[in-house]
This record gives sequence, structure tokens and C-alpha cells, in this order.
Amino acid sequence: MTPAACSLQPQGSPGTGDLVLGCTSDRRCSFGSSLWCPFHAVAFNLIVFMLLACHTRAVFADPGMVPLPDTAIDFSDLRSGTPHKNDRGNEDWTVCNRCETYRPPRAHHCRICHRCVRRMDHHCPWINNCVGELNQKYFIQFLFYTGLASLYAMGLVLTTWLWPADKGLSENVAEADGGASNSHVHMAHCIILLVESVLFGLFVTVIFYDQVVSIITDETPIEQLRNRLLKEANREVAHTRKPKIALLREVFGRGFVICWFFPCNCSPPSGGGPSYSYLPNYDV
Repeated sequence: MTPAACSLQPQGSPGTGDLVLGCTSDRRCSFGSSLWCPFHAVAFNLIVFMLLACHTRAVFADPGMVPLPDTAIDFSDLRSGTPHKNDRGNEDWTVCNRCETYRPPRAHHCRICHRCVRRMDHHCPWINNCVGELNQKYFIQFLFYTGLASLYAMGLVLTTWLWPADKGLSENVAEADGGASNSHVHMAHCIILLVESVLFGLFVTVIFYDQVVSIITDETPIEQLRNRLLKEANREVAHTRKPKIALLREVFGRGFVICWFFPCNCSPPSGGGPSYSYLPNYDV
């Protein structure tokens, strides 16, 4: 059918469907040739890839479990003696009755993993693992990319819903495919995606904010609860504050800031950090 025949074809004749489909295909080709479609496809899928990579590292990375001793240890002398204090006041090497081992300062026992974890934050069901000293970076990156993906999806849904590429094209396609029913399905689909993106984005944003605050205050949720109980009991809580950037570098690494966004160790571990083992540096 020639273009002239298409333009002279009366409405409702057998060639109308061909005309609409031909115009639709032409419009889709011109829309697909735009740079915005491949840009958004690559950008969104890149964010999803980083999300999955960070989630995988958080799942399989060691959160900082305290090694178990090869042989049984007698804790009677340590339990009956005077505890050894350090610069953090009431924190020191302690004995875990469940693991039957020594645990370093700021380590806590996880009732789900049945192990003591260094600087344990919490046990997360999303990753089926504890969030501790060695995998907190990957967990925070997972939260960041999840929130970013939710924000990106929300922006795409709002853009395509409120400002469609061609209203005339949408109306012609709706008329050709069956009228208002498709329009209602499309609107319901957009609303569901929008609500899901907003709710999920807000949820992970709150958790992300809580994680960052716990880092810059140098207190895990378990330590915050303990310090609150000590303050209510009118007991002094000794805590040495470090610079915020130093605390962030302890979690995300001491390399360039751009490396903080990648789920890998971009810099070698600091030699001045604590070296933990299952035995303290004194004899029992």
C-alpha cells in the first residue's frame, strides 16, 4: 500500500489497521533510535548488577567470626579474677559461655549463627548472615544501590506516566487494541510500580541512614542499648571519639573515596588495626 493510498483510505476500512500499525512501527523505530532508551536501559541494569554484586559479597563474606579454640580452655581463673580494663572502660576480652572461647572487645554472640562476631551490628535475614566488622561495607553498598534503583524506577514510571512520548500514538494504539481497558491496566501497573518503589526505597533509606549513623558515632545498636542502660543506672560510659572520616575509612577502606562504591577491597588492610585471635595476650 502506497503512502497516498494510506492517506486516502477511509476510516473503518480494512486498511486502517495496517495504517495504524505502520505508523506505530515507524514511531517505535524513531523512538528506539533515540539515545535515551539505551542510556536508561544500560544505567538501570548497571545499578541492578551492582546491587546483586554487593548482595552476593554481603551473603558470602565472613562478618568477622571469632575463631574457636582447637582445645577446651579452662575459664575458672579468669572468671574468678579481676577483669582487665582497657581504654574503652568496661569493654575488654570476655568469655562467651556458648562458644566456650575468648572474644575480643566489641564482639557479641549471634543466637542465629551460634558464633561470636566482631563488632556485630545485627543479623540480617536479607543476606542470611550477620552484619559485622568485615562485611558491613558490602551491606551498606547493597542498601545504597537498592535505594538508588528504587529512586530510578520511580523516576522512570513517573516520566512515562505523566509525560508519555506521544499521546496521539497512545490513543491510536488504545483504540486499535480495544479501548479503555488497556489504559486502565497500564495505569494500575504504573501505580503498583510507583507505590512499590516508594515504599521499598524509603525502607532501605532508613536502614542506610541508621548504618551510617552507627559508623560515625562508633556505636553499634547493641552498644547503644548497653550504653543507654548504663546511663539510666547512673554509670559513666567511657568512649573515645575518633574523627568521622577515620571511622568511615575503617569500614569502607583507606583508598580513594570512589572505591567506596565498589564491592571489593581497593586498598590493603591497615597494619595498625587490631589483630584478633581466640586467645588474649595474657595467660590464664
